[in-house]
Amino acid sequence: MSEPAELLAFLLAKLSHQGRNAVKAILARGQVSVNDRVVTAYNHPLKPGYAVTISMEKPDQAPPLVGLSILYEDDDLIIVSKEAGLLSIASTQENEVTAYRQLNEHVRRTDPAGRIFVVHRLDRDTSGVMMFAKREDVQQALQNNWQEAVLERTYVALVEGNVKKPEGTISSWLKESKTLKMFSSPYPNDGQHAVTHYKTLRASPQFSLLQVELETGRKNQIRVHMQDLGHPVVGDKKYGSRSKALTRLGLHARVLAFAHPVSGETMRFETEIPKSFLHAFKDEARP
Repeated sequence: MSEPAELLAFLLAKLSHQGRNAVKAILARGQVSVNDRVVTAYNHPLKPGYAVTISMEKPDQAPPLVGLSILYEDDDLIIVSKEAGLLSIASTQENEVTAYRQLNEHVRRTDPAGRIFVVHRLDRDTSGVMMFAKREDVQQALQNNWQEAVLERTYVALVEGNVKKPEGTISSWLKESKTLKMFSSPYPNDGQHAVTHYKTLRASPQFSLLQVELETGRKNQIRVHMQDLGHPVVGDKKYGSRSKALTRLGLHARVLAFAHPVSGETMRFETEIPKSFLHAFKDEARP
């Protein structure tokens, strides 16, 4: 090379037949060496006389992620789909595989100093879309502006019984008991205000499948409000369920839409309704 440059710009010029993301992936996988040293930093400085070597053989693949898949990733965010049964982040007493730990290891494969930051959580037995930040300032920007940043947060819930009113809104003040169980206070302004909107997607005598929109994001909000409605989430023993139709909690974070905290772009991620939720209705139809 004849002029100073940054590594990514140099690679984009030399590999012009490849897309930008493909070039960044080659760099991130450790396939680029500068003066015989593997380099992954986009802004690594190059000077005249430096030798840049590109290996077109992909290195050994990273170990597969357990219980989650990455839906989207950029320099600021990782959006994942989490399966039921996987902890979002470990408590102080637990030392097991979590979404947080796996994603930390994922980012450190390409950036040894990298880490991720929790933006919001899903209960262990709730599946669906989750967002993590890759920088602390991005985490803070999202958490400080959560109500405005999040444009849509939609769940599906399989609940017990036939919900007679096809759609409605549940509003209450949530508090936490000494046993760490959330409940709706009978007194106004006593606790955190929580508002949940629901619409029935499918119903039978035994079950209802609800689309649930969160206006607020309180701990266990949907689970408490479904119990208040008289139709607890299937599999939710903590909040009144007696059904064993599922081996998991009947709650899935289906849609997350938000304004990107850096670019301002509107982003929307939608996942499928878990098949086990729909099978509950098929099983019921059998003689």
